[in-house]
Amino acid sequence: MKFLLFTLVTRVPDPSTGRLPGTRERLLAVVEQARLAEELGYDGFAVGERHEDPFLSAAPPVILSHIAAVTSRITLFTAVTTLSLLDPVRAFEDYSTLDNLSGGRLELIIGKGNGAAQAQLYHVTTDDQWDRNREGYELFRQLWAGDSVTWSGRFRPELKDAKALPRPWQDRIRIWHGSATSRDSVELAARHGDPLFSANVTNPIEPYAELVRHYRERWAHYGHNPADALVGAGTAGFHVAPTSQRALEIYRPIFEAKLTLARKLGLPVVFETLDDFVTRSSALVGSPEQVIDKVGRQHEAFGHEVIHLSAERDGRPEADYRTSLELFQAEVAPELRRRIPSRPLANSPELAGVTA
Repeated sequence: MKFLLFTLVTRVPDPSTGRLPGTRERLLAVVEQARLAEELGYDGFAVGERHEDPFLSAAPPVILSHIAAVTSRITLFTAVTTLSLLDPVRAFEDYSTLDNLSGGRLELIIGKGNGAAQAQLYHVTTDDQWDRNREGYELFRQLWAGDSVTWSGRFRPELKDAKALPRPWQDRIRIWHGSATSRDSVELAARHGDPLFSANVTNPIEPYAELVRHYRERWAHYGHNPADALVGAGTAGFHVAPTSQRALEIYRPIFEAKLTLARKLGLPVVFETLDDFVTRSSALVGSPEQVIDKVGRQHEAFGHEVIHLSAERDGRPEADYRTSLELFQAEVAPELRRRIPSRPLANSPELAGVTA
């Protein structure tokens, strides 16, 4: 199994002190989180894309390029690239540049995006976001694969023998399709033989597991080898401590702060208590043994090879935050890697000597 740390670069008051960090401070903290992830042996670091408060993640390729400059091994992910909002030619130029700067350490997770701000800023709505996502993805793929592209579609001017630069470092890039509740992304991923990354955050795992099952069914429908299907999944929360009691004690103020923020933003609240959240959601909060067992149970439902864990300190004392990350790598990750085989990520040492 592979493990990513993930951030949406949320900028909110510290739940312990009430202090709101500055924008530069918050962005630089993300860079330091990525450096720490590499230092501790995590496989990847993922930056989401949102275009509204309280997020500062509007420009993932910029953040990831900075991270690429201060790291050398860790795989860089987007989670997700909202292709429904972007000109696919410009997105190609940005990510091809990042691919070169990182030496081929890039993988993309794409999605339609969400939130009311995208309609105001980009005039993309629920009526056309899926079509924009599909069309943008298909053009992006063509641009990555060939030096000369002729193309026409609904949402941008046509291309005739167009050459987009710079050419990427990787001849082929792995593009995951992020999926939360709709079958549209699942269908697109299965049709093109691409991996699926389940959000697995807001609700209990059952509806996400149903979508993964549907993905595998559609994968086989399109004639792909069932053994080649690749799935990743998110987690709703993360803290590992030597005992479950200590993990719950440290995570409780984080849960309460997130609950308060969700209500303030008018977001749906599915888990009213910490105990319910830890029991029924995908959250990994507990002792190493509890986390290993819970990931194992989720793997029975998803068959996933990659998971993402929150990179955020969320007001925890620095010592508790780092101890959790270290304990996961020392006691949880080795056992899960042993139990759950997984395929290499981009530019992984595991790929040495392997021809694509």
